[in-house]
Amino acid sequence: MMKTAFLGLGVMGGHMAANLARGGYDVRAWNRTPDRPGVAIAREGGAEIANSIRDAVAEAEVICTCVGDVPDVEEVILGPGGIAEFAKPGAIVVDLSTIGPAAVAPIAEALKSRKIQFLDAPISGGDVGAKNGTLTIMVGGEADAFETCKPLFEAMGKNIRHCGPSGSGQGVKLCNQILCSLTLVGVCEAMLLAERQGIDPQLVVEVCGTGAAGSWALSNLGEKVADGDFAPGFMIRHMVKDLRLVQEALSRYLPGVELADRLFKVVRDLDGGDGAMQGTQAMIRAYREEEN
Repeated sequence: MMKTAFLGLGVMGGHMAANLARGGYDVRAWNRTPDRPGVAIAREGGAEIANSIRDAVAEAEVICTCVGDVPDVEEVILGPGGIAEFAKPGAIVVDLSTIGPAAVAPIAEALKSRKIQFLDAPISGGDVGAKNGTLTIMVGGEADAFETCKPLFEAMGKNIRHCGPSGSGQGVKLCNQILCSLTLVGVCEAMLLAERQGIDPQLVVEVCGTGAAGSWALSNLGEKVADGDFAPGFMIRHMVKDLRLVQEALSRYLPGVELADRLFKVVRDLDGGDGAMQGTQAMIRAYREEEN
């Protein structure tokens, strides 16, 4: 099994590193903040926790990163003390973050100059998919690097697709985020209508989820909306970032995206800004605010 590094042990990364270790890979994992729950999850799954990026990546054949926004990815990969300084030639860097197509090219070129390959491989499926190893993984980059890494992807996900050249994985992921955010608008508004009519929102999840309106968002997040459970599987702040990337990539007005973005930002700013750390299903709180 390939020696693997995994950098970024957040809500999803900890489970993904654990699944790689359980799949038989020699995993050395690292997180900027060592006391996060994801670090313990990775360790319990069999990953060895490294004290530095250098310690994690120096011997790795494949290096996975799963961090927040474009500056985070650039810092971990290209910044001082980052992957580019310590990874050996021939290694493959796989970025599982969502950073948009425009950010991919300079990272890929910088690594290529050091004889390191790069795959953009954003993920979808939330914390449930990360924990259960059922993520959708959208990959852009060279086909040979994809084939080398495919067994690792299969240890973390169930729906693995090579989308095309470098940046293509990010492009498909942004399309995914439009669908996710606008579907959630429908879920929240259906919950509100159910309540107004005296119908149990859970009934809407159970009945409508089996028909033409069925979706992952309704079945998984609709139930959380009905229960008032706003614990994060995918945080509001990350979706706001992703919708920013969508608008930067297309550079035109999208009314649906603008609506979803506005609703997410209302929740982001609640609780003194702590609303940003809630799950995307907390979008329902924006509607509650408008009622008050």
